[in-house]
Amino acid sequence: MNDSRHREWIPNLILGQDYDQRYVDAPIHYDVLENLADFFGRDMPVHRHAQYMQIHYINGGEVSFHIDDKIYHVTGPACFLTPPSVPHSFLTEADAKGHVLTIHQSIVWQLMKDGLEQEINSDLSEGICIERASLSREQRPLWTRLAQNLRNIRAEWLQEQAGKNLALDCLVRLLIIRIARLSSKRAASMTVNNDDLRLFHRFSDLIEERFREHWQLPQYTDTLGISESRLNQLCQRISNRSPKKLIHDRIIQEIKRLLTFSTLTSNEICYALGFSDPAYFSRFFKQHTGTTAQQYRKQNA
Repeated sequence: MNDSRHREWIPNLILGQDYDQRYVDAPIHYDVLENLADFFGRDMPVHRHAQYMQIHYINGGEVSFHIDDKIYHVTGPACFLTPPSVPHSFLTEADAKGHVLTIHQSIVWQLMKDGLEQEINSDLSEGICIERASLSREQRPLWTRLAQNLRNIRAEWLQEQAGKNLALDCLVRLLIIRIARLSSKRAASMTVNNDDLRLFHRFSDLIEERFREHWQLPQYTDTLGISESRLNQLCQRISNRSPKKLIHDRIIQEIKRLLTFSTLTSNEICYALGFSDPAYFSRFFKQHTGTTAQQYRKQNA
């Protein structure tokens, strides 16, 4: 799915605005998987990052990862590379840990300019999934160095030392090179046809337009002109989630964003997002997150 017209259906997530405002214009952003999972959820709906490549490293457990028109079902350790602006979604197990890097495309372009494509036969414009279990014995040492590379990036990110940005740039460039070296041994994927993807992305677009109005599933299916069973089959195949869960996930994500980045009270957030009963709003949030809105705000202050 390379038609740029379809990209506008997908929410563009800007981590520096929606998650960590300290790094609005940073060319490199690092965080552990657990922190992002706490904020966005383990089952992250389809989205994209305009102008930013993402690298996810998941250290264990079952993983479902959708990159553009490919769906990967693998068991960690696994590493995923998503090119800039490419739609993706993923589901990880509750105890999975790992690393997430968000890298401005200018760093990738510089690597290409420096001759990466000529030296390594790898196309970084396509999604990459590497599963450690599928590597040969000869490739395993390179995987070990890749994992250590990510630990080094984390250590550098957490410390304030002279030359920090330069060190991070060098470590990230080395990481991309190591992923490119291993990319010839990609995990098997399932391809989704363009018609199904267009329909799924139209549903995602409708969620973005209507989640504050609390549309019921029949309203979505009537607008899309398909049956509820067809929509359920489509969503399960592409995102491994039901349509209703995708809708609820978007509402929860918006509540978390407002609790973290706004000064609105819980009641004000309740009404702003179309809830008519603050008590139901509180039950809804706790049911889906395991914590109250007040507790969540304190934890993320």
